[in-house]
Amino acid sequence: MIKSSRLSAMVLSAALLLPALAYAAGPKTYQVTGPVLEVKDDLIAVQKGKDRWEIGRDASTKVTGDLKVGSKVTIEYKMVGTAVEVKPDKGGAKKK
Repeated sequence: MIKSSRLSAMVLSAALLLPALAYAAGPKTYQVTGPVLEVKDDLIAVQKGKDRWEIGRDASTKVTGDLKVGSKVTIEYKMVGTAVEVKPDKGGAKKK
């Protein structure tokens, strides 16, 4: 009886945790570090080597410290698609 209830508890726990793990597996997180070139309500521009990186931000973006031009920052970001256009095959499908 004890083994059965323990097994049931383990199965229930696994069933509750699996959806949470699948949700947490989202896109990979990346980082960019450098001096701030520009700050706007919807973006932060950072110098990365010779390149200017523009990272979008919104009300949910967590900022710790005094964010201003010239500050050295590390920004964590995720790549998220905003639109997908499927292109037709160039050769076309061959019929058998």
